[in-house]
Amino acid sequence: MNTFVTGRRLARELGEWRSSAPAYRSLADRIRVLLMDGRLASGARLPAERELSTALDLSRTTVAAAYSKLREDGYLASVRGSGSTLVLPGRERGEHATHQGLALDFTKATAPAYPGMAAAFAAAAEEMPCHLGHDGFDMVGLPDLREAIAQSYNDRGLPTSADQIMVTIGAQHALNLVTRTLYSPGERILVEQPTYPHALDTFATVGARILAFPVRAEGGWDLPEALLQIRRAAPSMAFLMPDFHNPTGMSMSIHEREYLAAAAQREGTVLVADETTAFLDISRGELPPLACFSPNVVTLGSLGKIAWGGLRIGWIRGSREILARLLRNRPASDLGTPLFEQLVATSLVRELPLLRANRSADLRRGRDTLVGLLAEHLPQWTVNVPDGGVSLWINTETISTSALALAARAEGLGLVPGPRFGLDGAFERFLRLPFCYADEQMSEGVAILARLSSRVGSDPLRMPLQAVI
Repeated sequence: MNTFVTGRRLARELGEWRSSAPAYRSLADRIRVLLMDGRLASGARLPAERELSTALDLSRTTVAAAYSKLREDGYLASVRGSGSTLVLPGRERGEHATHQGLALDFTKATAPAYPGMAAAFAAAAEEMPCHLGHDGFDMVGLPDLREAIAQSYNDRGLPTSADQIMVTIGAQHALNLVTRTLYSPGERILVEQPTYPHALDTFATVGARILAFPVRAEGGWDLPEALLQIRRAAPSMAFLMPDFHNPTGMSMSIHEREYLAAAAQREGTVLVADETTAFLDISRGELPPLACFSPNVVTLGSLGKIAWGGLRIGWIRGSREILARLLRNRPASDLGTPLFEQLVATSLVRELPLLRANRSADLRRGRDTLVGLLAEHLPQWTVNVPDGGVSLWINTETISTSALALAARAEGLGLVPGPRFGLDGAFERFLRLPFCYADEQMSEGVAILARLSSRVGSDPLRMPLQAVI
């Protein structure tokens, strides 16, 4: 089912869209940015011209000209009586949109497969015939896998039993299930600012009202603001990434974990801790999981970052009461996690220390290489070097990353501009740049960025005409 975008929502997503270009051109280009970085979906129906002109305080003629430009460039399809629908060129021909025309795709912060992946698949193939007597509909997870996941928490100092674990089809599936279970219409959800974009997408699908509190390179998590939001609005849940936060790479201190967990528990807000990046340590050392400080924490985990994004296995750790609620809700969205992938995951979870050591070495090399390249070619940008994670969160100072992303795509480089990680157009001067790619790819990507930085200014959508796709 196609999504309808209201004029009010589009105005909010547009953020800082005006530039020195004509208004209709700036508006069209900004909508195109929202489509390409995922804030607006292909197939979404835009508001009527009159509605958007009112929301933006523009003339209807300007909006009509912007829509006309989008249609001319192939990004908008209009059918009489059905409105105007966004189109990502290439989708209608079955092409994978994120790779269309891109020699370098830095839109995904994900590393290559763990070298032991092939062996894990081979072992699972040998074991699979023993499970063919199973009905194939597994709503909670194979006992051996749940035991292995529970043991990984025990090893980190968090007492956990297998009946506190539910295996899911990746962490995004887990977040959707948790959100649909914990959230009720009309309630609020608290998030970090910036935050993981697909979490925002999930909350938007249920119509949640979003509250935010800042995460800053200087000062970390703004805990007084988080406490204020929790006390004022009593959100049903709060979503956060306490370990190697995406996109900043920062980690909560023990004090911050204790403070936030205690505050949320007092007010009855469930903390949903995304730990998909928790094993991506380079030089920080072990910290206790957030759930060590409160029983009012639901933890999401996954093998996607540390093993391979193609292995769609995740999990939820929570109280037995919450897991029972999740189990009641799960059949509405799926009928269980595939058994073969669970067998693969079981052997990988059992060798987590080896996976962590392997990934840490690769990430250290990539991080140091990318930091060096940026220091050489873009010394004017501010780079905070993280002690884990898979990407840098870069302050481009005066460069609009929306404009940069558009110009880079014309040269075959895919980027995610900073506003994709925030609310209401925030972080226009920030860029997430992954360091989990090969050295030659990162070198080529930085060379393109250095070349474009002199042509792309501070206007969100100001760029040379030849750079517009």
